[in-house]
Amino acid sequence: MRAFWRGDDYKLGALATRLSGSGDIFSGAGDRPSRGVNFLAAHDGFTLRDLVSYAHKHNLANGEENRDGHAHNFSWNNGVEGETGDPGIIGARHADIRALLTTLFVSRGNLMLAQGDELGRTQKGNNNAYAQDNEITWLDWAGADTDLADYVGKLQHFRNAHPSLTRDRFLSGTLNDGARDVVWLHPETGEMTEADWNKADAGVLGMYLNIERDQVLVWFNRTREPVVASLPEPAGKGHWLLALASTGFAQPEQGKLVLPPRCVVVLVPDQGEASKNAQGR
Repeated sequence: MRAFWRGDDYKLGALATRLSGSGDIFSGAGDRPSRGVNFLAAHDGFTLRDLVSYAHKHNLANGEENRDGHAHNFSWNNGVEGETGDPGIIGARHADIRALLTTLFVSRGNLMLAQGDELGRTQKGNNNAYAQDNEITWLDWAGADTDLADYVGKLQHFRNAHPSLTRDRFLSGTLNDGARDVVWLHPETGEMTEADWNKADAGVLGMYLNIERDQVLVWFNRTREPVVASLPEPAGKGHWLLALASTGFAQPEQGKLVLPPRCVVVLVPDQGEASKNAQGR
């Protein structure tokens, strides 16, 4: 997931595999996505905020001349290494954090968040802070990003309300109960083709889930430009409604949706009161 959002080539297939429950790892006899744990950051390595703020480790405070800690972080800094007062860069980092978190919460399997990542914690680029019992590793409650914490709560509420995101089966694309559990979408041409999957710099993907009559449409746009996506018809009557957008504003109109840059957009069909109840409205 880090490599996809960083912009590495040939990552659409890897994105889909991880969203589907990592069947390449856990698809043995009787295995399920719940055998795996999905996480973006752990107790070692970069925090989630530092993941989008530092391209390199900064471990001099550990007293080992920055030799400790691994350098294979799949991280990026959005233009400046470390802390900055530039509002554009700060905004880009906030958008990336929310896009990463939304990707996590629409993935199959058990989810893990490192304590404080929902509050925007930083270790100032230290990715091996085992030796630090000070402000580097303590939670900065006064500086907590409460808006981010609220957004994480919304993600969890939405996930809990939709069995299409939590059913403990790998996504396969096969027909079941009259519907395919997942259809992977190209923003312009409909269902993904082999050529679409193998395009090196492809950075936009749609995931249309239809499981237990619960429909969720998720669009991922890692590019730095808005992208117009054509929407499939939802099964049954109704049209698509915006449920979540990690950043910016995206409203479906006449079968199209403008995806903001560096964004994940989640849609659900408007099918009357049952749909509203499912969303917890």
